[in-house]
Amino acid sequence: MTAYLIVKASVAEADREAFDRWYQEKHLPDAVVAFNALGATRGWSDVEVGVHFAFYEFPTLQAANAIADSKAIKALIEEFDLTWKDRVTRTRDVVEIIQNIAAAE
Repeated sequence: MTAYLIVKASVAEADREAFDRWYQEKHLPDAVVAFNALGATRGWSDVEVGVHFAFYEFPTLQAANAIADSKAIKALIEEFDLTWKDRVTRTRDVVEIIQNIAAAE
């Protein structure tokens, strides 16, 4: 089944607008191409202030895990770090979807 690379970033309120614009216009599109992902979605937590999530979709768990040590992610991490320095902290996780139920019509 599909799998997701999930990136959780903690962003200071002072950086939120610039971060949001940069992620929308630059980082998310670049990452989808670099990762050869099926697609990506992102959003802000409604529970944790200043927490941003990005979800990169892959066809398999193996494909998602392969990104973790790839040249592609290392280049994007370097660009991220140059842009945001120590102002944004982040964690990554990989989740395999094991069940998916569609709503009844």
